Amino acid sequence: MSKNKLFIQTLKGIPSERVPFWFMRQAGRYLPEYMKLRKEAGSFLDLCYNPEFATEVTLQPLRRFNMDAAILFSDILVVPHALGQDLAFKTGEGPVLTPVDNLEKFKALSMEGFHEHLSPVYETVSNLSKKLPDHVALIGFAGAPWTVATYMVNGKGSKDQAETRLMAYQDRATFEKLIDLLVQSTSEYLIRQADHGAEALQIFDSWSGTLPADEFIKWCIEPMQKIVQNIRAVHPEIPIIGFPKGAGAKIRNYVNKTKVDGVSIDTSTSTSWVRNVIQPLCAVQGNLDPLLLVSGGAALEKAVYHILDHLKEGPHIFNLGHGIVPQTPPENVKLVSDIILNYRR
Repeated sequence: MSKNKLFIQTLKGIPSERVPFWFMRQAGRYLPEYMKLRKEAGSFLDLCYNPEFATEVTLQPLRRFNMDAAILFSDILVVPHALGQDLAFKTGEGPVLTPVDNLEKFKALSMEGFHEHLSPVYETVSNLSKKLPDHVALIGFAGAPWTVATYMVNGKGSKDQAETRLMAYQDRATFEKLIDLLVQSTSEYLIRQADHGAEALQIFDSWSGTLPADEFIKWCIEPMQKIVQNIRAVHPEIPIIGFPKGAGAKIRNYVNKTKVDGVSIDTSTSTSWVRNVIQPLCAVQGNLDPLLLVSGGAALEKAVYHILDHLKEGPHIFNLGHGIVPQTPPENVKLVSDIILNYRR
């Protein structure tokens, strides 16, 4: 059944009259029904680890906007949490972790109990695979090793990932061990999601744009190559989407080397360049500015049609250049959804 879904067909490079769509962070703080359930859950992590609640918030945007795909509601930092790193989400600060910035702290991490810790996530995937509408594909996801490592090393988010970049230069042996552990754990995590019913997988490398070319190959492309190979050894047919945010022209090498089925493109990337250089290689996903979704009006409509028209000759999944932001009016999401549903190539 999943092979016939528009989203899956597009990732396989099969042309279609209508463009499939979903939005990164489509379940989240811009929806009042999400905020109600988030309050009831107690904390963000409690929400992620509650299969009933996580299933419900994954389904909420589909009831409003009729997307072609739903993405598992979770967070990229459940992987380091399952490896034994302390994690909390603090109001006004975001995620806070105990930094893993030397060999001694790295040795405290372990795969022991990893899958037991993540069993609520696998249960959510199983629930969703039974509850989604027939035409909607289920996306599982994880963070890419480089991006997850930036939080693990620094202990929180950062603008330039300086602490992690310094560790990668100054203590390369330890940092390589950390990346290798993340390749293994992320591969197993995604394979388990596919085992439980995920029909496609997306891997978010949100901070890849801060790396110079050689380091991008070392810490973004090479780990992603290994993860894709590991997944395909078990699930050879499942489509895999990479999202090397901020990679710019390095996307071409990323696609060629990793062999992903699709690549998500951020707002800063020209759709003309994507059409000419990337679409012949794989399906593309993107790339509306999330702030246009906030502003609405004629500028929003113009941008939506621009993306649809520019990418209509090849496999394209409409999405944002990054996630929906909390101040987004739901009626603007409805407007964009209606345009896409009525658009024909």
